[in-house]
Amino acid sequence: MTKILDKQRYKCAMSAMSTVQAIEGAIPILHSGPGCAQKLSNSAGNSGHYSPNIFPCTSINERDVVFGGEKKLRSTIANALKIIDADLFVVLTGCTAEIVGDTVEEVVDEFQDAEKPVIFASTPGFKGNNYRGHEWVVDAIIDQYLAPVAEDEKDPHLVNVWADVPYQDEFWAGNYRALERLLRAIGLTPNVIFGIHRGIKNIEAIPRAGFNLLISPWVGLENVRRMEEKFGTPFLHWPTLPIGAFETSKFLRAVSAFANLDTAVVERYIAERESEYYAYIERFADIFLETRAMSRRFSVVADAQYALAITKFLVNDLGRLPARQYIVDDTPQEYQAAIRGYFKDLNYHIEADVAFTVDGYEIHEDIRHTDYHGYPLILGSYWEKELAQELDAHFLNVSWPVNERLVINGFYAGYAGGLRLLEDIYSVVRTRFN
Repeated sequence: MTKILDKQRYKCAMSAMSTVQAIEGAIPILHSGPGCAQKLSNSAGNSGHYSPNIFPCTSINERDVVFGGEKKLRSTIANALKIIDADLFVVLTGCTAEIVGDTVEEVVDEFQDAEKPVIFASTPGFKGNNYRGHEWVVDAIIDQYLAPVAEDEKDPHLVNVWADVPYQDEFWAGNYRALERLLRAIGLTPNVIFGIHRGIKNIEAIPRAGFNLLISPWVGLENVRRMEEKFGTPFLHWPTLPIGAFETSKFLRAVSAFANLDTAVVERYIAERESEYYAYIERFADIFLETRAMSRRFSVVADAQYALAITKFLVNDLGRLPARQYIVDDTPQEYQAAIRGYFKDLNYHIEADVAFTVDGYEIHEDIRHTDYHGYPLILGSYWEKELAQELDAHFLNVSWPVNERLVINGFYAGYAGGLRLLEDIYSVVRTRFN
């Protein structure tokens, strides 16, 4: 039986317009009603290379439902090619166009000889949310834009990096840059298609990579498997976004082993960064060891990416104890058992209980009835702020929606990212000392 969901933490699949928006020089063409486009444009993030306010849209109406919207789509694509100076056009479909059976693929095929490439992804909301929509856009690029290259054209040290879902994660741009810096430091050449000064040239380099690196519990697994099949590119699946020294060092050693890098170079870099990291930790140890101002127990309310990454960081680096953790991205059933296993792989034989739920009401009721043995620490979305005030808890807004902080190029990945997360948490905690 269906039910009303309270405080949903994701959007419909067509919000993958944000994935396209994050590729510099790419623009989505929306085959949907005007209400869909307007609603999603309000949640697509900031302007980027192209503002959501200028995304071409067919704005299909009742007449198009009866007679079909192919003619309007054809006209919209043709005019977009004439007036928008983009490098890649990606047609995305909404629910109405899919329900009435518009032959979008056939219309897009008519533009195969256009001056700029036009591809499409089927992204109606009834098929999935924006996490799946993100995967479908990447699949469209793989299937419709890229071709295999000869083996001698591949670069064994070039690595395609796939991690955050752009704009759904407010820290996506900074995290990708942090991951790039880590990989360069150990001798690899990272290739990221999202963000400033990346774009089409990086997309075209995808088939030449020696391997794909997926840093995510589940989002993107279909993509790297598809690239392995089409381009023969192996992949390393690392389920945890590395935050702090323990996970970052573990991550770098795993990547080094997979890529057969110089172990001495990698270990030297790890030693340098860990020395700096723990020097800062030691300097502020009195604050981190203070237990009167904050309970040792915490809960994270976020997608699988951040729930897992932050839990591992707080347990492995800070010795905190996890209460129940809440994963709110509607994780597909086939991935849930593996993700539960990741939450058991913590230091000190600690295991975290995980709830896969998309109902904010259930989450808040559960947290209300949890004994944190002191002032709780809740890391979640803006929806948790009022709950934290009710419980006299410490609260940090780390997951969508992020409504009370501006994130420009902030990041939590890596050694520096772990220190930044500590700054954010304990800046809140220290207010209780005043």
